[in-house]
Amino acid sequence: MPIRVAVVGAGSWGTTVAALACRNTPTVLWARRPELAAEVSRNHRNSEYLAGCALPEQLAATASLAEAVSEADVLVMGVPSHGMRATLRELAAHVRPWVPVVSLAKGLEEGTRLRMTQVIAEELPGHPVGVLTGPNLAKEILSGHAAATVVAFSDDHIARELQRIFSGDLFRVYTNPDVVGCEVGGALKNVIAIASGMADGLGTGDNTRAAVITRGLAELSRLGVAMGGRLMTFAGLAGMGDLIATCISQQSRNRYVGEQLGKGRTIDEIVAEMKMVAEGIKTSKVVVELADQYEVEMPIAREIHAVIHEGCTATDAYRGLLRRDHRSELHGMS
Repeated sequence: MPIRVAVVGAGSWGTTVAALACRNTPTVLWARRPELAAEVSRNHRNSEYLAGCALPEQLAATASLAEAVSEADVLVMGVPSHGMRATLRELAAHVRPWVPVVSLAKGLEEGTRLRMTQVIAEELPGHPVGVLTGPNLAKEILSGHAAATVVAFSDDHIARELQRIFSGDLFRVYTNPDVVGCEVGGALKNVIAIASGMADGLGTGDNTRAAVITRGLAELSRLGVAMGGRLMTFAGLAGMGDLIATCISQQSRNRYVGEQLGKGRTIDEIVAEMKMVAEGIKTSKVVVELADQYEVEMPIAREIHAVIHEGCTATDAYRGLLRRDHRSELHGMS
């Protein structure tokens, strides 16, 4: 009997993952709005989040959460971090015991500072939990461009089965047992991407962008290791790969936020015009709290927090970084 997959959340990435999975196994996509579910099922489109992209005809969609998850053998959570806990509570009564849960969200919960797999574990105790993460821009994947990702579970048997479900001819899936490292890399890179975008908005050059990305990788690696991740994970797809894609792509929402901040716009103005969530905005606050908790140096993250939450300008942030003491590049990286 084929494995049945339910993807909860019909944003750009949730829809894309559902499109990948449905080519290998029966898959249903849950959309909160009935009109969006109908468009996916009948027209094989998601015009709000993936305009111009065709979806597989075999992909089914529903606006009923109970219908989506009650028969699922694999549950994929594609809702943003700020809505994760509420959605889990809504579906908890309908999901079967022991079903593996895959998080797609690249954020941290405000207040608790928890990773999304920790939130899932609290709301759905007894379920194996992991993440799917990497340098994955939804429209490029749906357009047929080659890409790679990581599925991270502590249970290798589950990871390998999910590897089969999500793999495609041009979509390569790797396994990694380091759930913490993969998840932290995916969340923290959004904050660094805002810094990279700010450099673009300020009109700086490629040298500046390269410096931001490289030193940003050092920051997220330091915190990730302090939180229990493995250093090598941050040199892979879930770390460096995702960071590069998010920092340089014109499709990156977090890079766009930074670019607009660099051009002098306020965070409220930027958020008001965006249809989709830029996770780095909320994550920046949690990252600074975690840096204090684990006593980790994160100067780039702190400057981004100051711009978003304390009224600092992008110009002030870059001046602050340039005023830092000179030191060895390897400081704090071992």
